[in-house]
Amino acid sequence: MDIERFKRIQTPKELRKLSPDLLKYFSDELRKEIIKTLSTGEGHLGSSLGAVELSVALHYCFDTPFDVLIWDVGHQAYVHKMLTGRRSSFKSLRKKNGISGFPKREESEYDTFGTGHAGTAISAVLGMAISAKLQNKKRHHIAIVGDASIVNGMSFEALNHLGTTKANVLIILNDNSMGIDPSVGALKNYLTNIKKENSKVPDFFQSLNIKYEGPIDGHNLESLISSFQRQKKKSGPRILHVVTTKGKGLLSAEKEKVIYHAPGKFDPVTGKLNPSPENKKIKFQNILGETLLNLAKKNKKIIAITPAMPTGSGLVNMMNKLPNQCIDVGIAEQHAVTLSAGMATQGMIPFCVIYSTFLQRAYDQIIHDVALQKLPVIFCIDRAGIVGHDGPTHHGVFDIAYLRGIPNIQIVAPRNAKILQNLIYTVQLGIKSPLAIRYPRGFSELNEISFDFKKIKWGQGKQLKEGDTIAILTIGTLAEKIDLAMLKVENSKAFAHFDLCFIKPLDELLLHKIFKTYKAVIIFEEGIKKGGVGSAVLEFAAQHAYSIPINTEGIDDRFVSHGKTFDLLNEIGLDVETISNKLNLLLNKLSG
Repeated sequence: MDIERFKRIQTPKELRKLSPDLLKYFSDELRKEIIKTLSTGEGHLGSSLGAVELSVALHYCFDTPFDVLIWDVGHQAYVHKMLTGRRSSFKSLRKKNGISGFPKREESEYDTFGTGHAGTAISAVLGMAISAKLQNKKRHHIAIVGDASIVNGMSFEALNHLGTTKANVLIILNDNSMGIDPSVGALKNYLTNIKKENSKVPDFFQSLNIKYEGPIDGHNLESLISSFQRQKKKSGPRILHVVTTKGKGLLSAEKEKVIYHAPGKFDPVTGKLNPSPENKKIKFQNILGETLLNLAKKNKKIIAITPAMPTGSGLVNMMNKLPNQCIDVGIAEQHAVTLSAGMATQGMIPFCVIYSTFLQRAYDQIIHDVALQKLPVIFCIDRAGIVGHDGPTHHGVFDIAYLRGIPNIQIVAPRNAKILQNLIYTVQLGIKSPLAIRYPRGFSELNEISFDFKKIKWGQGKQLKEGDTIAILTIGTLAEKIDLAMLKVENSKAFAHFDLCFIKPLDELLLHKIFKTYKAVIIFEEGIKKGGVGSAVLEFAAQHAYSIPINTEGIDDRFVSHGKTFDLLNEIGLDVETISNKLNLLLNKLSG
């Protein structure tokens, strides 16, 4: 086999020169390349291993980029990237200044739509198909819908519209029965039954006026190519049901689909995970999950709701032990929020556990269904702040700004995991309005979980360090970086440090004391500055006619790229070294 020839293939045009009998061997080489590259870095392994043959066959049969491909969700698109001019740079995947882990329009003409969040592909591709018809462009429009994103609300909405059109749209349903965790819901059961009863024509898609074909083996290139060639001769709305195995080609990834969704470093031959650097600290999401489990055993009104993220949100143990009090609703953020609202009307205590970046998708529900009705839903906002390699589609940097302007809602950011536990304990005793608790990705300060809870004094910040000239205000875990920065400043006695903790409402008694005592205030937050905590303090100062200098430090009006969290914090000026430099500069400015 001409392996060297395979290595030279970087584009669909070069791929199409291969004879069909070589495609299987070429696919094997790509799969090995993904395994080798991701074994030394970080990335979404399982999804892209399952889509190797599918990606090869699509680019082999269709005239991309003239024919449009949209990948939903985007982390199944690694082979697509390798085949569209980025194979030589694949080792830079998800690294700072390297290629993105998701399709990105500015990165390649083949990335026709950015798909970092699930459920968007059918809507986008339908918009493109309708536009093509209006412009008399005859091309194919293909949405590859995988990793359970077919159950997202937008997917249903788009299917409902698609069936009323004659748009030339082909939906490839990449069915592996998995999201990050196993798929849930009635549609998943329906598709499972279709796979069992191969001869049965599914009435769901037929009733929507969408022609159905399948299911077919998504790892059989001959079958894929034959089906795609048939589909090229057709037009109008249609769906091809393709069955794949998540993690295909790496036995451990096939067996442990959840773990190998994004496994970190591993042995490329055996698949055995490399031991992580010893860290006895416990991650924030596991603190959250175990605390909820402990409290829910005693308080039967507690319900945890997650949109398809039980593993990432630390809820697997609770789901296993208290299945009636822990619900996975699938990739359905809007439904998760309004389901929580419905439960709150009945006296339950719903904890809607959701990543910051995904809560954005339910903004109308937060306003209309929760806050407007003043329902006591507790939003546990995971991954608040910079999250690293997943990049701009996943950084949790907007939640303070997009929540702060909503009436009735309160927002709190504990500086450590013990305070997080005490907040959860306090709110389950009873609250009268919605609350958002934000906490970061990664390890907490705790080596073990204890359940000796204390009731929080509501709405109060805390002074962490005394000083005589400048007041530093922080929220969340940035307090720890200030402690480290104090070791590097020229005159640490000049700086007092306050943990606001409560973003809404602000501790106004504490702020009055600060503004009457110090010569300047500087606020640090791991979120966008416009509309964030700094904005809230500026509003307070303006309202009360305080005139001392106020500096806001956070993320400017831009999207932050992908890379190691440490490097990104350095880029936005929230690393320890830069913080200490800024503090020294501010002190020198006041002294001069």
